[in-house]
Amino acid sequence: MKGKRWELPQKFRTIYWQNFALTASIVMLTLALLGASFFALSYAYAADERSDEMAQKASVVARLVASYASSGDVRDMREMAGVAASMTDVDFLVCSTEGSVLLTTDADLAGKTVVVPEDITQTVLGSERLYEGRSTVGVYEKKQFVVGVPMTDADGNTLGLVLAVMNSAELTQMWRSFIALFFMSSAIILVLAFITSFVTAMRQIQPLSEMVKATRAYADGNFDVRMQETGSGEIGELATAFNAMADSLQETERQRRDFIANVSHELKTPMTTIAGYTDGILDGTIPPEKERQYLQIISDESRRLSRLVRRMLDISQIQNQEMRKEEFDLCESARIALLSMEQKIMSRGLDVDAEIPEDSVMVQGDRDLITQVMYNLLENAAKFAAPSSTLYLGLTVNGEKAYVTVRNQGQTIPAEEIPLLFERFHKSDKSRSEDKDGYGLGLYVVKTILAQHKEKITVTSENGVTAFTFTMQMAR
Repeated sequence: MKGKRWELPQKFRTIYWQNFALTASIVMLTLALLGASFFALSYAYAADERSDEMAQKASVVARLVASYASSGDVRDMREMAGVAASMTDVDFLVCSTEGSVLLTTDADLAGKTVVVPEDITQTVLGSERLYEGRSTVGVYEKKQFVVGVPMTDADGNTLGLVLAVMNSAELTQMWRSFIALFFMSSAIILVLAFITSFVTAMRQIQPLSEMVKATRAYADGNFDVRMQETGSGEIGELATAFNAMADSLQETERQRRDFIANVSHELKTPMTTIAGYTDGILDGTIPPEKERQYLQIISDESRRLSRLVRRMLDISQIQNQEMRKEEFDLCESARIALLSMEQKIMSRGLDVDAEIPEDSVMVQGDRDLITQVMYNLLENAAKFAAPSSTLYLGLTVNGEKAYVTVRNQGQTIPAEEIPLLFERFHKSDKSRSEDKDGYGLGLYVVKTILAQHKEKITVTSENGVTAFTFTMQMAR
């Protein structure tokens, strides 16, 4: 049986704790590296400073001892050495060339026979002329910090050597003061870093927490929740994008509800009519002589219901099918759409003004779908055109785009209604149309097809003249 793998508790896997752990790790690693470097450099600096100081004092003592030794006044030499030792925390050992200690200021060594190790003697009296290091000097229990210099007379003759000896603990006293200061500074930096990390993490977590709450609200169907757009940078952009998404979801939900309501209404009306008249015929409420009249109504409503379902299926197919993009002649498609509308145009008593170039205008797109766009626009224009007015279909080219315009003369569309023309089941005021059987899907199909082609359509309506213009990409 395998053991269960240990994992961090859930609360420690949040962005705050991850950010905190990252910041703390970086700060502590940085302080550790700086501390190690600081310790090494500060100790070396302290040792060098004290070594130079001891070497200078040992040299002074060596010159004085050599001077008194040449005069033969040993008592003055002892007094001078004692004064030098009392003015500093360093003890001096005056040795012969063989390493025997002749004079010392260390009271603990008084009366003892001390011989300096040979390696120290050879280093001082040899070519290096200076010794620095740690040594027991053959007499101390613990290693001392020792600096040795040669002792010479006025003629340059080597008389012996002088050792300056100091306890190592005294050497590190100043260094330890530096260490204490460093640790205090490091603690302050750590506290400031942790506080900064906490504030930064909380500022990052707050909008994310609001986003989580908003997302849960959206899941429950409440699309009124919005994030507070404060500050700049990525968090501000995220809040703006999130609110834009919420607006889009709210609009989609509204359209979905409207779609269901409209579909229910459009299906309910013919189905109620069909059911009512059928029941009337079956139960004898409708006289036999009027049965044919009401059967005709039932037949018409059935066909209208079939057309509605077929139109909705066409929209679904257009949205889901893969567009067959090819090069085709837009002029030819315009003529085909115009000929297909001939009967409806004649029934309305409309004149046609067509400005279609004789030469081919080759564009890129789905031939059948674009032909459907022009047919729907012409059908819509004919439906709302004033009787005996002129219906216009024009095609122009400007740069890399072809422009198709369908225009009619009738009542002006209110400006507030123009953005709604391409929504599903939207119907403008029926009083402006003699056709009461529209479903409000024709222009929605137009918008859907042009959106698949990544093309635009614009609408203008002024002084009774309404024009629809859409673009197409020219073939290369």
